[in-house]
Amino acid sequence: MKAIILAGGFGTRLGSITETIPKPMIEIDNKPLLYHIMSSFSNYGINDFILALGYKSEIIKNYFLNFKSINSDFEIDLESGNKEYFNSNPPKWRVSLIDTGLNTMTGGRLKRLSNYIKDDTFLLTYGDGLSNVNLRDLIDFHKSHGKMVTVTAVRPNARFGELRIDNNIVKSFKEKPRTLKGRINGGYFVINKEFIDLIDNDSTILEIDPLEKAASLNELMAFKHDDFWQCVDTPRDKYFLDSLVKKNKIYPWLK
Repeated sequence: MKAIILAGGFGTRLGSITETIPKPMIEIDNKPLLYHIMSSFSNYGINDFILALGYKSEIIKNYFLNFKSINSDFEIDLESGNKEYFNSNPPKWRVSLIDTGLNTMTGGRLKRLSNYIKDDTFLLTYGDGLSNVNLRDLIDFHKSHGKMVTVTAVRPNARFGELRIDNNIVKSFKEKPRTLKGRINGGYFVINKEFIDLIDNDSTILEIDPLEKAASLNELMAFKHDDFWQCVDTPRDKYFLDSLVKKNKIYPWLK
């Protein structure tokens, strides 16, 4: 099964961080966010990717063109150009990099990929979020209900830390705890290809017309996920992930 990653947005809420690189290339623990997302899929045997590119697509293309050199130590003969890699163990990924337009919306990007999607069902996510959602269970759930689309429904972190106070005594202090008030689109989808017919053109926003249409047809199902999930929309989100990895010495999205 192919995994499509929407990786073409401008990432304007990240300010100066995305002036020189696209959002999926923001580094967490010295590796691009995109690498971490793809690793989480590979953890479940999903190794065939289509990247829907747009803003600064050349940077993502160059990263994968030079992936082995970037992620390995090597010796190079400058006269012949021959390289010898010392510690190379690249992931067994097959990656299609497709420019879907600079100003194309999320739905339009998916529609532009329709000719590259050969299977009846595929996975879809955004290039700005990490989660340890069990993709095997997600796929099994999608197959079990027979509907057009499954969306992972997550509980986001509260925007600020939470204090529980009793008689002015702080009984608990939780930094950005998981909210219990509701669920949001967690960005991990399983989709039947027929869903693409609900997308009109480049200006279609995936989260508005097509997904709302699927819901109105009772063709949208929710897979509930209550464990790790974190988007990277602001510098604060990036620094949170950096500190999480530094503190715990693990990648919680690979648990």
